[in-house]
Amino acid sequence: MAVCARLCGVGPSRGCRRRQQRRGPAETAAADSEPDTDPEEECIEAGAAALSGAGGGRSAGPSPPPRCSLLELPPELLVEIFASLPGTDLPSLAQVCTKFRRILHTDTIWRRRCREENRSREFTAGRRQAGSAPPGRTPPSAPAPSCLPAAKSVTASLPPASASPGGAVAFSLDPPPTFPEYGVCENLRKLEITGVSCRDVYAKLLHRYRHILGLWQPDIGPYGGLLNVVVDGLFIIGWMYLPPHDPHVNDPMRFKPLFRIHLMERKSATVECMYGHRGPHNGHIQIVKKDEFSTKCNQTDHHRMSGGRQEEFRTWLREEWGRTLEDIFHEHMQELILMKFIYTSQYDNCLTYRRIYLPPSHPDDLIRPGLFKGTYGSHGLEIVMLSFHGKHARGTKITGDPNIPAGQQTVEIDLMHRIQLPDVENLRNFNELSRIVLEVREQVRQEQQQQEDGPEDAEGCSRQSPQEPQRGPAQPTVEPPAEKGSEPGDGGAAAAAEQPVESGQGQPFVLPLGVSSRNEDYPRTCRMCFYGTGLIAGHGFTSPERTPGVFILFDEDRFGFIWLELKSFSLYSRVQATFRNADAPSPQAFEEMLKNIQSLTS
Repeated sequence: MAVCARLCGVGPSRGCRRRQQRRGPAETAAADSEPDTDPEEECIEAGAAALSGAGGGRSAGPSPPPRCSLLELPPELLVEIFASLPGTDLPSLAQVCTKFRRILHTDTIWRRRCREENRSREFTAGRRQAGSAPPGRTPPSAPAPSCLPAAKSVTASLPPASASPGGAVAFSLDPPPTFPEYGVCENLRKLEITGVSCRDVYAKLLHRYRHILGLWQPDIGPYGGLLNVVVDGLFIIGWMYLPPHDPHVNDPMRFKPLFRIHLMERKSATVECMYGHRGPHNGHIQIVKKDEFSTKCNQTDHHRMSGGRQEEFRTWLREEWGRTLEDIFHEHMQELILMKFIYTSQYDNCLTYRRIYLPPSHPDDLIRPGLFKGTYGSHGLEIVMLSFHGKHARGTKITGDPNIPAGQQTVEIDLMHRIQLPDVENLRNFNELSRIVLEVREQVRQEQQQQEDGPEDAEGCSRQSPQEPQRGPAQPTVEPPAEKGSEPGDGGAAAAAEQPVESGQGQPFVLPLGVSSRNEDYPRTCRMCFYGTGLIAGHGFTSPERTPGVFILFDEDRFGFIWLELKSFSLYSRVQATFRNADAPSPQAFEEMLKNIQSLTS
């Protein structure tokens, strides 16, 4: 103990002093008589002395370097050392001695903690469009987006909301403001004016609310949603992401702020609700448990408009759908829109959020997994998460509707059963496509039955197979399944991806006659097609069932699905946004997340 104290240069530890206070006079005298070094250290010193004197008349070797205590280091070097430690360790370090405590009041240490430590959790709100660097690989010297000048004013003091002539909150189509190095470095210079130190920013804002950063799904009944909580300068802002207006599936996502947290005084961070049309007002955030938090608005009167509910509905309709009710002639769609307004407006931004993760990727995946915008008939555009699970791919709804709520698995793709579409002329015939898909479904059903019956029954079926009648003309149009030796994730999608059309330009594609589509601007060539099933249900998620369909892969960022029973086509386009702090810690955690969000609406 004495050796450690001498090496650190801080004297006996607190525990040693407490034990000395509990000792009696005799024990204290005996302890004081003990040598200040231990036997092992004495042996090392004696050996060093013998080696130095062994040279006799020769010149003595170099003497060992003198011991240096941490307290003997210059303060500027201690500042550099302490600034490199995790912020969670600094409070313990301040209890070592008075000098450490005094040095830890240096604002430079906390300035660097705000800028560097939280960079691992930062969410650069700038969105990269197609063709830019992949997620997580933005070069440090990348130029700031064109919206940076406007973003500076937003970060310094976020305005209530950009108001439209009708008094509604205007949705931005530009990326949310972003700043280099977490957005903190530029605004920390303004702290001296407000009297807030970098230590307060770290302890009362960044560290305190670090658990709510990331990607979340609000509990809004069947509708769900997508929230990203990010750090933007001296603010923590919750951005709600919404699909583009129906049916423009290729347009960028829209977003609006729901709440913000900022530290403008020395006391504590302030939570403000951004919902409504009267600017920021008093709100509250409570971390319920791990991976779950809730928001509450304490001034819901700020959500009301002078024109009453009718004006609120017209404003919401322009924001949500980009049109007026008179522009929507479909009576069923009008009912769905009115139902959604009544249901969602009752929450008044008092919501519970549950953490969601982006799907992990694998080299054998058919395409890069992620979030997609898809068309769902009268329900408009919805957000779907595409993930790969060995021999299957799944599309899980992040936003939903009264028929298929958020969290449910809307489509499932069988990557082991690829479908070769007929030529364009025959593809226009819906009955021809339906016959091909139903044959594949029967093949899948037989394979599942063989697996359930066991190997003995499978052998019996194989012995009887030569006597079965031959397949019809559609047999050549069905790709055989992968070899039996392939394992999940080890060649199912990869093997299929290695079989594109030799021309390299894909196969011509056209929707069969009678199949409806909300967006006629779909690609006219496709890479490949697979057998899949889609989930359909009645209103209120009644009588759900999986029906056969065709998964069409157009390119890396677009795919489609033909619902045979509904004679409907859904087009999906990738969400071109980079979400940070949204990766699953493990594949098991992602699978558990999918089960949790599905169980909430089952």
